[in-house]
Amino acid sequence: MFTGIIEELGTLRQVEKQGNSGQVSVRAKKVLEGTKIGDSIAVDGICLTVTALFADGFRADVMAETFRRSGLGSKRIGDTVNLERAMAADGRFGGHIVSGHIDGTGIIREYRREENAVWVLIETGEEILRLIVEKGSIAIDGISLTVAKVDSCGFGVSVIPHTGEETTLLKRKTGDVVNLENDIVGKYVERLLGIGALKDRNEKEKQAEHGLTMEFLESCGI
Repeated sequence: MFTGIIEELGTLRQVEKQGNSGQVSVRAKKVLEGTKIGDSIAVDGICLTVTALFADGFRADVMAETFRRSGLGSKRIGDTVNLERAMAADGRFGGHIVSGHIDGTGIIREYRREENAVWVLIETGEEILRLIVEKGSIAIDGISLTVAKVDSCGFGVSVIPHTGEETTLLKRKTGDVVNLENDIVGKYVERLLGIGALKDRNEKEKQAEHGLTMEFLESCGI
């Protein structure tokens, strides 16, 4: 488990695909402290298992599902990535619960400055948007952020100077792909209520307009 508080900016030194899977190697320093082979490190929000350690970095295997769900396959050697070690049991919980399991991707559509902060507007699909709520949590490339606005095409976050300096988010360009992980609480609620299993589009739209009703809860056996 991670918290979305980035510890270090690393550099991709290799992205090697073998069929649909592969390996990545990352140059790093801080996240190597206390790390052993078999430990987990989040790379741009993707939970990867360390398979080799070097004096200045680490290597990890990447399964086909990870390449399909994330933007890792489009990365190039020399790209900067956000790094976070798995949370220690006695650590401080500074962000939100981040599993490191990417739900999908989004595209940076706009950067907009507002005094000391920068708005980042991201376009993404309905399968991601249905679990995003205003003032809720979202992990963008592994960065724990608060959703500041949501519309039918995407969502926006407001980034303070410290987050901008310590992560890659404000160093990206419009059109870049980012990895997205929805708040895990919302995913469990959706599953338990059976909302994701609804097939009738009109019923989904009715729920979105009117919210949960007693009739809907009763139909789910609640």
